[in-house]
Amino acid sequence: MSLIVQKFGGTSVGDPDRIRNVARRVVATRQAGHEVVVVVSAMSGETNELVALARELGGTVPSPREYDVLVSTGEQKTIALLVMAIHQLDQEARSFTGAQIGMRTDGDHTRARILSIDADRIRSSLSAGELPVIAGFQGTDDDGNITTLGRGGTDTSAVAVACALDADVCEIYTDVDGVFTTDPNMVPAAHKLNRISYEEMLEMASLGAKVLQIRSVKFAMAYGIPIHVRSSFHEGEGTWVVREEDVMERLVVSGVTYNRSEAKICVLGVKDNPGVAAALFGPLSRAGIVVDMIIQNLSQDGTTDMTFTVPSDECDRALRLMEEHAASVGAERVEGDPGIAKVSVVGLGMKDHAGVAARMFEVLATEGINIQLITTSEIKISVAIEEKYTELAVRALHAAFVESGATEPVAEV
Repeated sequence: MSLIVQKFGGTSVGDPDRIRNVARRVVATRQAGHEVVVVVSAMSGETNELVALARELGGTVPSPREYDVLVSTGEQKTIALLVMAIHQLDQEARSFTGAQIGMRTDGDHTRARILSIDADRIRSSLSAGELPVIAGFQGTDDDGNITTLGRGGTDTSAVAVACALDADVCEIYTDVDGVFTTDPNMVPAAHKLNRISYEEMLEMASLGAKVLQIRSVKFAMAYGIPIHVRSSFHEGEGTWVVREEDVMERLVVSGVTYNRSEAKICVLGVKDNPGVAAALFGPLSRAGIVVDMIIQNLSQDGTTDMTFTVPSDECDRALRLMEEHAASVGAERVEGDPGIAKVSVVGLGMKDHAGVAARMFEVLATEGINIQLITTSEIKISVAIEEKYTELAVRALHAAFVESGATEPVAEV
């Protein structure tokens, strides 16, 4: 008998009929001889409605504590309804909030991090012959305050529960068939991957792929829990996210991702002295603004230019901070450009094969797309380009790396 944690997102439980469908799938898994624990999101659209209410009554920046108290109710509604649907199938089930399973987090409201889970309550429910149905996205801090885990937090809740229970697999049910080589809505030739490594999935999630939340992949990777991303609406294998050694075929490029929510900031004419970078990026860090790509030009006449990217919704705030600190580092001026996109290629095979970067730059040049910034890791290359060229870049790179001989080495080292 294996222990399976199943997570169902908002679209999977979006209305009563879909909740009944989830109930049937959960019960079928149990009747196949498995122990099952279920983690669910709020019904599709529910959280957005709650957020709108918070902003209407609490202003543009409502109390973070009360915001978490409010938005956490969406998942509580789902767990109760799903248990009722399971009862209609003559199966025992019990709902649990994050607090009831001891989902302990830090106190960082709206983006809390999981510290520990007391799995005894879940194990007791399983031992009693029940199907535990757990509210994702939420926990409590040491003072008993309700906290939420941020966007995609139910993925993280589910994988954390799987880790705490030492489950055999965490199944993430969603409205897509699995992890694709790129966005199939943009590139019809995109296809589903059978297996992908934790490392590749982590890169793809951080670079714009929206199938899994980044922290959920980190949890699974740390504890070695396989993730199976699959469709809620039909049977069939999805995509397995596993250890690198369990990936049968090492593709040079497994996927092409994009993120349109990027902005570029340039601090020009900075005095080229020690400590300048710390003086610029320190205020951004203290303000909680995440900096991504960073480039510093070669010094000329004792000055240099510092260019970096931030999330587009943080552009105005970052610009203000840089303008406030520009004089302290002797900068001439600060410029911002919110019309930036990041396009990336990701693949395990890039560790062993040269030529991927050259081919990527050649493809973009052929399409007349100018590269503004470049960052790399062992298994990814990312470029910043004008946002209006995003779709063209993704289509061209997918054709070059995935559709035409993409599984073969570009050039051997």
